[in-house]
Amino acid sequence: MTTDEIDPPKDGFAVANNSQRTAAKIAGIAGLFAFALVVFGNYVLLEPLLVPRNAVDTARNILAHETQFRLALICFITYGIGAIVLLSALYVIFAPVNRGLALAGALFRLVFAILWLVAPLNSLAALRLLGDAPYLKVFEPERLQALARVQIAGSFDDYYVGLPFFGLAATVCAWLWLKSKYIPRGLSIFGVIGSAWCVFCAIVYLIFPDFNKIVNDYIFDTPMALFELALSFWLLFKGLSPKIERTIET
Repeated sequence: MTTDEIDPPKDGFAVANNSQRTAAKIAGIAGLFAFALVVFGNYVLLEPLLVPRNAVDTARNILAHETQFRLALICFITYGIGAIVLLSALYVIFAPVNRGLALAGALFRLVFAILWLVAPLNSLAALRLLGDAPYLKVFEPERLQALARVQIAGSFDDYYVGLPFFGLAATVCAWLWLKSKYIPRGLSIFGVIGSAWCVFCAIVYLIFPDFNKIVNDYIFDTPMALFELALSFWLLFKGLSPKIERTIET
């Protein structure tokens, strides 16, 4: 028997093979790296440049700090790549547990990653509108600034359209964590609840845009984000449990 064959459950636990344990480490690294990138890109680089309800000052900030703006886009693109690495690692972990659900979770996360990568395209379009190309001279500067601000706002729409897919992916994965018992039961249950909550909020928000006046939009995905962050730390430093010694036959 080789180390990559699937072991039958022992005492109600699914025993992870070497490929799954390697994938768990990769998932932990990818999850933490992606989380750091998106926080840095959004809150340190991009958000200080955006002035709420003021297209003119936003345009001035972007043009004055164009490199900073572009670095934020690179962070978001790299985050999308990290999301694809993460979904691949999670598929390797969960395929022996339930291949159908593992594939569904991977596809949901892939849709989110693709929609996330659309956001930098909107931001690059905003930069083009604020440029000095000759064909832009037929428009008034104020109109171009307003259009650029619309493009940037569209990036947030991309996120909220993708959020239900992210939440569904996290819900499926949390259920598989619970079923496999690879991580603590309490963490898995928190993941199921937090991720399902995110799906509910995202769908309601798309139907009723004023929903964020009742429930702050930061609360939509914060429980799920905390679960994914805690999970990444667990996978990186603890790995998959239980670690049962295995007999290798030659």
